[in-house]
Amino acid sequence: MSAQVDRFVHERLPPATERPEYLWGQAPWPHQPHLNVVQALFARVNERGFAQRPFLRSSQRVMSYQEAQLCVNRLSAYLRHSLNLVPGNRVLLRGGNSMAMALNWLAVVNAGLIAVSTMPLLRSKELIEVIDKAKPSLALCEDSLLGELETAHAVCPLMSSLISFDRHFLSGAVFSGAASFDDQEQSCPTSPFDIALLAFTSGTTGSPKVTVHRHLDVMMSCSAWPEHVLQAREDDVVMGSPPLAFTFGLGGLLVFPMYAGSSIYYPDGPYRPESMVEMMKTQGCTICYTAPTFYRQMAPLIEKSPVPSLRLCVSAGEALPQATREAWARASGLALIDGIGSTEMFHIFISSRPGLVKPGALGLVVPGYEARVVDAAGHELPRGQVGRLSVRGPTGCQYMDDPRQARYVQGGWNYPGDLFFQDPEGYFFYQSRDDDMIITSGYNVGAPEVEDTLLQHPSVAECAVVGQSDVERGMIVKAYCVLNPGVVPSDELTRDLQDHVKRHLAPYKYPRQIAYLDHLPRTETGKLQRFKLKQSPLS
Repeated sequence: MSAQVDRFVHERLPPATERPEYLWGQAPWPHQPHLNVVQALFARVNERGFAQRPFLRSSQRVMSYQEAQLCVNRLSAYLRHSLNLVPGNRVLLRGGNSMAMALNWLAVVNAGLIAVSTMPLLRSKELIEVIDKAKPSLALCEDSLLGELETAHAVCPLMSSLISFDRHFLSGAVFSGAASFDDQEQSCPTSPFDIALLAFTSGTTGSPKVTVHRHLDVMMSCSAWPEHVLQAREDDVVMGSPPLAFTFGLGGLLVFPMYAGSSIYYPDGPYRPESMVEMMKTQGCTICYTAPTFYRQMAPLIEKSPVPSLRLCVSAGEALPQATREAWARASGLALIDGIGSTEMFHIFISSRPGLVKPGALGLVVPGYEARVVDAAGHELPRGQVGRLSVRGPTGCQYMDDPRQARYVQGGWNYPGDLFFQDPEGYFFYQSRDDDMIITSGYNVGAPEVEDTLLQHPSVAECAVVGQSDVERGMIVKAYCVLNPGVVPSDELTRDLQDHVKRHLAPYKYPRQIAYLDHLPRTETGKLQRFKLKQSPLS
């Protein structure tokens, strides 16, 4: 029975006919009356005798699993009893990867609330979209990131308050307020099908989609790729660059290490290739998560300054070029574990495996999932033919109140929007995206939202944005602009347009290249022909 009193999200789930078919196998969790993923993970650690082992690490301190659980219980009590939140309320979380951000996320979910994590780079315009869709009751925000959130809150004042916290866990209203509560405060007795988090993803329409993940989804994800492919150990030290606001980062840099009893090191600030290699060495890192771009940049550094402790390196977020795979193997002596997942599916469902890497292939389907390459009608294609990827397994797509659900889930199968072919041995070979999503350095950028921002500039009459292949970043954002009468193209104008986008959107979304055209290619009915721009010799 559901413990979530606030039914806002439950009431906006897709109709049963549009939901994915779930493959749960012999897992016990779907059949239990209660499942709170945070307490289930702590219980697993305790049962294995790991309570005193290190869990969260930073330059300031190391916190054991036992200490973290006590802190999470206190924070949960503070949220429910001092702030009067009820199960099912949404809580917006805004912070970089840090011990405090991790504890706040765990406390929110532990309390039966729904975590809505946002990336630190988001601007007020983008935060307003999140607030308007998720209708959060409260925000927990890192001190240094309050500015944009306060601007968004002034425009869309739906939250009762904005509470700041210190990323170093040395002070902050949240932690001070929680200190008075009993250490043994229990988690909320949520059901497996209660909602744990909302994750936002950009679509080709530019309007953000809200993916819904239940306590069951997160727990089932732990028993798939981490258990069968990664096989982390309790003595592992995990590091990486993906934000906790991404499900890739949330899994790799918090949930999955908890499942294994490993520890996680969070840096004092954003990683750079040089600092990441140095920190991996000083912290004894054994597992690293980052995007291909970072591995390419770190390869010459780690060759000069090896990290003997490193044993597993996971690459995801964008296509892994074979040249990057080979460069990393030469430099580090380690094969990259490549994989593809999606925010909709929570994490990786096709992956390479240590010792089973085939040149050019992404990998094999993760145990617990099924994957096919199909034609436009959903019929499986013969091996070697390129078609749409369809997947089903223990996790699946559920958008909150979004008609695009019917495109992502068809006949119980999930369609992530990628083109693949499969060889006779079952290996999947990535070809391209089947939509206009641009994946640059591991970040998803919806072309229409960049176009919308450029069109707000007084010099721009029309524009179109596409992805262009790039050795360093996989893809870059490229804009084609038609200027208003009297405006002359120049390097100064290009810089001004780029700065304009940076001011209104997260900086990684700005167009690194801008071309100027007299007109954009369109059909007779006026529809933009993006494919012509992608095929253009100017690209």
